[in-house]
Amino acid sequence: MITIGALSKRTGVNIETIRYYERIRLMPPPPRTDSGRRLYGAEDVRRLTFIRHARNLGFDIAAIKTMLTLQEVPEASCEQVSRIATDQLDAVESRIRRLLGLRTELTRMIKECDNGKVATCRIIEVLDDSSGHPDGP
Repeated sequence: MITIGALSKRTGVNIETIRYYERIRLMPPPPRTDSGRRLYGAEDVRRLTFIRHARNLGFDIAAIKTMLTLQEVPEASCEQVSRIATDQLDAVESRIRRLLGLRTELTRMIKECDNGKVATCRIIEVLDDSSGHPDGP
């Protein structure tokens, strides 16, 4: 059995994050010593490593909870896990498209800037123009 500090070092997950995962029931509550110190075993290390990897891939807490629950039924079809991963891939591809659009717009703005005075700065002009944008007034 290891302490929360050792678990944190072994998995690369911050101690406060581990406590948060326990509060939201992503990690089961660990047994405690008589003095109240949390103790963790090999299964906790495995589970937390899984959670960290999933978070690094951008999966949200609900998806991770579902996948952890599905792991408890090893003979079940992995169709739902595949659907979750496909949805995550779709979300990543959508973000990439938005970021590429942002890169194009920023590149255009920078190229149009003549590095003159702020009063005539094309970048400021573009950012100040809220017409035609849903976020604008």
